[in-house]
Order: sequence, then C-alpha cells, then structure tokens
Amino acid sequence: MVRIASPPASSQGEAMSPEAFREALMAKGDYYHIHHPYQVDMAEGRATPEQIRGWVANRFYYQVMIPQKDAALLANCPDAATRRRWIQRLLDHDGHDDDAGGIEAWLALGEAVGLTRDELWSQEHVLPGVRFAVDAYVNFVRRASWQEGAISSLTELFAPKAHQSRLDTWPIHYPWIDEAGYGYFRKRLKEARRDVEHGLEVA
Repeated sequence: MVRIASPPASSQGEAMSPEAFREALMAKGDYYHIHHPYQVDMAEGRATPEQIRGWVANRFYYQVMIPQKDAALLANCPDAATRRRWIQRLLDHDGHDDDAGGIEAWLALGEAVGLTRDELWSQEHVLPGVRFAVDAYVNFVRRASWQEGAISSLTELFAPKAHQSRLDTWPIHYPWIDEAGYGYFRKRLKEARRDVEHGLEVA
C-alpha cells in the first residue's frame, strides 16, 4: 500500500483540473510497492521458493481483510448509488454465483507455491509488521470519510502492471510453480481497471 498525498494546487492557489489531478496521481506510481527490492527480486527471478511462499502467505492476510475494509466503507457511505457499485468489490473477493472469488483464487496460488490452505488460514506465517500495516489500513477506512476511504483504494491504479508482470515473469523464472495458481492475477487485471475508474470518479 502507498499513501497518496493530496497533490499541490497551482501556483495561483487554484484547484487542479481533473486531468492534472489524475496525472499527479499517476506520478505516485514511482512509490508503488512493485519497485521495492523484494518485488524487483521476485520479478527478475532472484527470489527463493521460501521467499515466494513468504510473500504469498503474508499477502493472504491483506486479501482476507480487503472485504472488511470495503464493508467498512459501505457502512460509512450514505449514497445508495455509490454503495450499489462499491459492493461489487466485496463480491469480487468473497465470491458469488459461479465466481469463487479472489480469496479462493489466492488460496489456489498458495497451493501452487507449496503452501496448504490450513497454513494460509491459520496466518501462522504473517509477520507482525504486515498485520499492523493491514489493520491500520482497515482502521483508517473505518474512521475516515467514505470519500477518503474510496480514494485510498487508488493504489489500484498501478495494480494491473504488477499483476501482468507476474504473469509474464513468474512462469519463466519459477517453473516449479503450478500455473493453475495464476488465476488471481488474471482475474484482477479486469477488476482492478474497473475499480480504478470508479475511484477516480470519486476523487
């Protein structure tokens, strides 16, 4: 997660145009987690199986907390039209109808890298710092205005690039990973782009 600070107004103190505001938001991509050395090592094939499994296990805690974060936003939002659109995010992760959901897809990724479902659900591998950061995000959305909570989701501006990078590089560098586990990354390519457009409307 990257904190998106408000971009500065123009030198005359005027509000930015929507186009300039969007451009300023996009510039925050330089701080996205995909540029962290750990992520770079994964993308370039230098991660060990233990490191891959560690990342998948820790990221699972974030995955299971996303619906709770979005439910908190819905609880704060008085606008029915916004709620009708935002609730799709819960369905995307928890599943609905014939879609097993993103959490289930992440469990499949865990199995593909050699973790068991019990390991993931037990959260035995989740580091204290990861738990603290994820819980802080959820608590922020609970306490912030629904607009701030919605805009905090705009880290998804950069998520499709991260997912595509994994789809492109992991099969090459990590042939030991069962490719059946890559469904989450494929699933989120479309969903994240849709979510971004709604988040930008709110912003």
